[in-house]
Amino acid sequence: MSALGLLRFTTAGSVDDGKSTLIGRLLYDTKQVLDDQLVQVAEASRRRSSDGALDLALLTDGLRAEREQGITIDVAYRYFATDRRRFIIADVPGHKQYTRNMVTGASTADLSIVLIDARKGVLEQSKRHAYISALLGIPHVAVCVNKMDLVGYRQEVFDQIAADVRAFLDGLGVREATCIPISALHGDNVVERAPGMPWYAGPTLLEHLESVEVEYDHPNDVSVRFPVQWVIRPGAAIPAGLGEPCGNGPESTLGPSACHEDYRGYAGQLASGALHAGQTVVVLPGGQQTRIAAIDTYDGSLDEACAPLSVTIRLEDDIDVSRGDLICLPGDTPTVARDLEATICWMSERPLRAGDRLTIKHTTRRVHAIVVALVDRVDVETLEREQDVDAFALNDIGRVRIRTSLPLMCDEYRQNRATGGFILIDDASNGTVAAGMIEDAS
Repeated sequence: MSALGLLRFTTAGSVDDGKSTLIGRLLYDTKQVLDDQLVQVAEASRRRSSDGALDLALLTDGLRAEREQGITIDVAYRYFATDRRRFIIADVPGHKQYTRNMVTGASTADLSIVLIDARKGVLEQSKRHAYISALLGIPHVAVCVNKMDLVGYRQEVFDQIAADVRAFLDGLGVREATCIPISALHGDNVVERAPGMPWYAGPTLLEHLESVEVEYDHPNDVSVRFPVQWVIRPGAAIPAGLGEPCGNGPESTLGPSACHEDYRGYAGQLASGALHAGQTVVVLPGGQQTRIAAIDTYDGSLDEACAPLSVTIRLEDDIDVSRGDLICLPGDTPTVARDLEATICWMSERPLRAGDRLTIKHTTRRVHAIVVALVDRVDVETLEREQDVDAFALNDIGRVRIRTSLPLMCDEYRQNRATGGFILIDDASNGTVAAGMIEDAS
């Protein structure tokens, strides 16, 4: 099998479901653990257990509070790679009170691992994790039925849990779901196959992670969305991270072609799709059409750029393009709208009420907004929608109507997560108070 691109995945599970042990097992069995780390984990394991067995959960529980309480209270990002793929793991907590942490960690994931204790079956927390994965539009879900060793590796136990969870996921509209019986403690079906489960013929968890195809693997099948982050001109101020302006040093990340006096480029990260030199494009919100003259990087020009590459685009015509504008293809444009209906996760201890004024950041565009109405709120335990809501409290999830001061170029979140997602910012504190997913725009 040829190597695929980067896979971002998130893990969610209740306390004692073995989530940290599972991640530790993945890292340990794929030989991603440094020798000094292994020595520290071995010493800590001996202090915590009389038998001195290696506690792989310590590889991921990096916070002192996690080690003292035995729970994960924040999002921990881990990186590892195999010969076939590179991975980023977002290890997120599963408790209701940490819903905002789960939303944060899962917002960029391509795959969600939902961990279920084989002894307990599908619980309300398991349903909540699956619901949030579906809400965030994560295209792939892997259900790991853990602790199979504690139920005698019985096939009927796994089959029943797999049937229950698939029925629930079907109701949420999740189509790509894979169920895998595992024992994270013993490593069964995580990286190596389990001798105690000969009845299971599917992939191990690692085999599944290495073979899942994501959007970036097929950029030409996705709508082109290029939000303009910065306009590059000779001698102009360049934000931190983009390098030195032309003529001020040899380390410019824009490349030698950017140092001509008449240079004008539009820098940003290609959010989705692929762009080609010579291609006809349209710039929103103005709607001007032009062609791509060149696609520049520090290493030189490219004939093609695919998401999520960061590049500088030069256009054939001298048209007005500013930060926050969006370059796309004619006939495949997003909606230009000021009125949004969206699902949000409220992340502030200050309640949200209709009439509140905030700032909305959508791609590279940042404008003022007012919350026109609170439509409903989701009970994350029962998944029922509550009407006549007066306010959203911390970790509440629900639908709102928002009106912006200037138009946004947006898609529905289910169609394009990059241009369908946004955050809300409190103007007084400049803190992020909500993450949102657009359902309708006009």
